[in-house]
Order: sequence, then structure tokens, then C-alpha cells
Amino acid sequence: MKKLLKIAALSVTALSLAVAHADETAIKQMLAKSMPDVRVDSVRPSDIKGIYEVMVGANILYATEDGKYIFQGRLIDVESRADLTEQKLGAVRLAALDKLGEAKMIIFKAKIPKYTVTIFTDIDCAYCRKLHSEIDSYMAQGITIRYVFFPRAGKGSESYNKAVSVWCAKDRNAALTAAKKDQSIDNKSCENPVDEHMQLAADFDVKGTPMIITEKGNVYPGYLPAKELVQALEIEKKPR
Repeated sequence: MKKLLKIAALSVTALSLAVAHADETAIKQMLAKSMPDVRVDSVRPSDIKGIYEVMVGANILYATEDGKYIFQGRLIDVESRADLTEQKLGAVRLAALDKLGEAKMIIFKAKIPKYTVTIFTDIDCAYCRKLHSEIDSYMAQGITIRYVFFPRAGKGSESYNKAVSVWCAKDRNAALTAAKKDQSIDNKSCENPVDEHMQLAADFDVKGTPMIITEKGNVYPGYLPAKELVQALEIEKKPR
């Protein structure tokens, strides 16, 4: 009897997996047909029965199991009040930043590091300059800052060319500081990750700069003074 129950359980599991796979395939096919320009990275069941989570870059869409309807929004667990969508997005952001790697970032490391944040920055952005003018305050609070470029004016713009020149400088940190002070730096060209940074910004749906991403993958758009950022990071580290 136990053997029969075990076989039955395995059969149900196999059938469920087959149905889920069929639903995922149907959704991918429907999206490919209706939105051929959209790159679908993955389709998997969400926390709601009959609704699937569709990963598009670093964004999440939701789709019905037949792929006829899609929608975008936040999936909230009412009981725990947890933003399930943001939790998934945070993990996706961190994975993308890990894939980029620190070798393709400009890092200002705190002497006694307690926190690490990644910041999308534009050399000509006023609030980016304000934030960087206080870089010593951030590092004194134990915050290591990893910069990636997002020249909002686009490829080939003055901001873009400055980003490339900074990357190609012998001392990138010094060149970035000088550029953010509106000091002239040598025009240089070399192999650089600025285009990768911009693609990542597009995947993350970055609308403006600075945009701060924490070690948990959470986002703080805009400028935050060092003390306020530390408070936010301390809260983030507390167990819930």
C-alpha cells in the first residue's frame, strides 16, 4: 500500500511538473508572438496559483498561465506585509552586479568597511557631484562606494566621453574626483565597461542619478547624506 501511495505521489509530482513546463512554454510562445522585441529570460510559477513570474532583464512581469494576459506591479504578502516582487528584484540586481564584477567598477573603499553600496553615477549630474564631494564622510562611516557609469545624455555625449576618459586614466579614482569637480581631464580612449554599465542601467530601469543599490539589492534613488544612508543600511541589516 505504501509503495502504491509513493508511486501515486511521484506520478502527481511528475504530472504537475509537466503541466507547469507546458504553461511556461505557452507563455514564452505567446510573448514571443505578441512582443518579439522583449527578451524573456525566464518564466516560473509565482506565489499565486495560476499566475507566472516572467523575468525580463532586471524587471518582473506577471502572466496568466495561458499567456493571454500580462501585468506589472507589486506582489504583496498581506500577512507578513513583505513585498515579494522587490525581494525577487533585489536578488536579480545583486546577481547582475556580481556578473559585472568589481573589476569593472571604480571603488572608493572605506578604511574600516562596514557596508558596501553600488551607485549609478553621471559625471555631470549635480546631485552626483554633491554626493561625491562628501565621499570622505561616507567612507568615514564605513561605507565603501562602488561606482558604475550612467551618462544620461547617452552614448557619444560629453558625459559619456568623460566617463570613458576617467576609466582610461592611470588613476581612475583621482580622475573621477577631478571630473566631478568640473576640472579638465585628459581625453583618453581604451577598452572600457561604460556600455555595459549603461546596459545594466537600462535593465535596472534607472531613471535618474545617483541611484544607490545596497548589499541587499534594495534601491535608494537620489542623493542621501552619509548619516541618513548609514541609518538605512543599519535598518536593512537588522533581522526581521
